[in-house]
Amino acid sequence: MNTHDFFEKDTTRTHHERPEFGPFRGRGRGFGPGMGGFGAAAGAMGPGFPFGGPGMGFGPGRGGRGRARKGDVRLAILSLLGDAPANGYGLMKSIAERTEGAWRPSPGSVYPTLQQLVDEGLIAVTGEGRQSMYQLTDEGTAYVAEHGDEIAKAWGEATEADPRHDEFIGSAIKLAGVIKQFAFDATPEQRSAGKDKLDELRRALYSILAD
Repeated sequence: MNTHDFFEKDTTRTHHERPEFGPFRGRGRGFGPGMGGFGAAAGAMGPGFPFGGPGMGFGPGRGGRGRARKGDVRLAILSLLGDAPANGYGLMKSIAERTEGAWRPSPGSVYPTLQQLVDEGLIAVTGEGRQSMYQLTDEGTAYVAEHGDEIAKAWGEATEADPRHDEFIGSAIKLAGVIKQFAFDATPEQRSAGKDKLDELRRALYSILAD
């Protein structure tokens, strides 16, 4: 299966399975046009704010450790498939979990890498579309064994602390994840209650700054 076939066949995913966020996303991976975060308004929050703008945040514009080298994606995939077969979404989820959210590769980097590894004979694929499962070949198993130091280094760099990524930013990133979940899963009543809580939080943060 090539990359084009995946994106054609994978349109049946539910919103729970999508690594990105469907009709709400703009040109970036977030809410609204053109920004990597929550739309144009997010950029006004200033660089370094995790909800958007040119600093750390969600989407292509972010800095920090979230943007790993392409080679890291390759090594991470091989490493995880050395533990157990997986599909593409499972690999993305495992990378995020293993790095505690510091590294979240996009489908645009994972699926082409999977296809490349298939072409090189390092992994094999069974099934199609959402049923596709990847596993190491004998050549892939040997490759993982021979490149253990490189794989360990790739994981270490992905989780290496960034001086800008302190506990406050970490909490803000977790909050952003909840907000995105609200956008798809919350009922109108829950969204209204959530909005009130966000307004309270915003006022409380401004109050802290004013002290």
